[in-house]
Amino acid sequence: MLKDFSRPDDGLNKDERKAAKKEYQKQLVSLLQPLKEAKIPVIILVEGWASSGKGSLINELISEIDPRFCSVFSLDKALYDCDRYPFIYPFFKAIPEAGKMLFMDSGWLMRAVNEDIAGKYDKKTRAARIQSIRLFERQLKNNGYLVIKFFVNCSRKTQLETQERLLADKNTEWRVTRADILQNDNYKNYQDAFDSWMESTKGTGWHILDGDNRGTVSYDAFKIIADTLSRAIADGKYDAPEYEESFSPSDPLPSLDKCDLSVCIDDTTYKKELKKLQKEISELHDIIYRKKIPVVICYEGWDAAGKGGNIRRLAKPLDPRGFDTYPIASPEPHEKARHHLWRFWTKIPRSGHVAIFDRTWYGRVMVERIEGFCSENEWRRCYNEINEFEKELSDWGAVIIKFWIHIDKDTQLARFNDRQNTPEKQWKITDEDWRNREKWPQYEQAVSDMLKKTSTEFAPWHIIESVDKKYARIKALRIVRDALKRASKDD
Repeated sequence: MLKDFSRPDDGLNKDERKAAKKEYQKQLVSLLQPLKEAKIPVIILVEGWASSGKGSLINELISEIDPRFCSVFSLDKALYDCDRYPFIYPFFKAIPEAGKMLFMDSGWLMRAVNEDIAGKYDKKTRAARIQSIRLFERQLKNNGYLVIKFFVNCSRKTQLETQERLLADKNTEWRVTRADILQNDNYKNYQDAFDSWMESTKGTGWHILDGDNRGTVSYDAFKIIADTLSRAIADGKYDAPEYEESFSPSDPLPSLDKCDLSVCIDDTTYKKELKKLQKEISELHDIIYRKKIPVVICYEGWDAAGKGGNIRRLAKPLDPRGFDTYPIASPEPHEKARHHLWRFWTKIPRSGHVAIFDRTWYGRVMVERIEGFCSENEWRRCYNEINEFEKELSDWGAVIIKFWIHIDKDTQLARFNDRQNTPEKQWKITDEDWRNREKWPQYEQAVSDMLKKTSTEFAPWHIIESVDKKYARIKALRIVRDALKRASKDD
């Protein structure tokens, strides 16, 4: 790919190319408002050799763009502390809102190549990274993102000359790092690595720019961006194809109507077990913190099923410096304007920490499905996207525990009436709760589909019978205790 690259002659002389570049630049600026109206988010990834002019190219590309329409991502800044998160985390976190543009000064390709060259990847890890990148790019495309990928290519000679020129001036020598020099010293190894990774993760395709001919780089980039945006605006919203599920479910769960909701526990046993389990979980929390094991605990369930009380008993023994609880409501405008998983990627815990979600990413296949907040294709596609998301977390080393807190319709009605008639509890009941109750059959079907399609070996669902809230709390704590034990056992 890079070894054999040769820019085709476009037949333009220097003055003609300069004039044409200005026209493409004007066209790009004129497309910003239509882009916003079409709600198309754009990611422009600029990869390339160190000292090849990537920064100068990005600076020229954004020079005439209203800063309200774009932002710039720097890989060096983004990677600070990112060894405590999944590989794709800093890139998912940075994705722009619909109608805006993100310019990336290096990204997932450079990170993968640098880590590969440094010997951080065995065969299994390399395959996992390739899969992460492929899924990331595909999910972006399927959710309406336009991704344009550039690689600024240059010869070893050009790279060395640029570095020597920068190093000769005390005002610019800071721009050449030891890593940049190392890249030039090992040019052939990096070239092989770039070629291999670009071929393995080509996904949306690469545009190679000729860094040996600086006069063509920005011209080619402006032309490609303007042409690509024009086509995207003319074509309208990308209609992602449906795709088959790629994960096999774990052992089948009992259907909701077969769950024994009569199970209960007496007060004496409850108090004794609660104290014992909380003590064990507290001790295990210290171990997973020391071993840097991330934990993600998800709570879904019927309104008034007892999620809040269950979460409080789980959170009580945890050190507050090592966990966060996220109550998830309907998405805010800036969240709806991004990939539906973005607001959860930004909340995943760093390694060694615990994140407890009160409602989760499963809202898309329940409330959004039933209320028509997304298309049928979007929520059907979402099962697989969720499984991919959870597999990414699991491969990273996260313990994933998912609870469905289950009650019957009569129990829910009794609890609704209790909340309605008790002044200090009235804040817990809303008109929306009553309206959702009228759609119980639709929700029951949606929940059954969710449990069937997303209970996997790496992230199984646990149905928690919660007519007796005390029983539900003990069952959930036991599951958490056992999962943490398995994860923290000594090698």
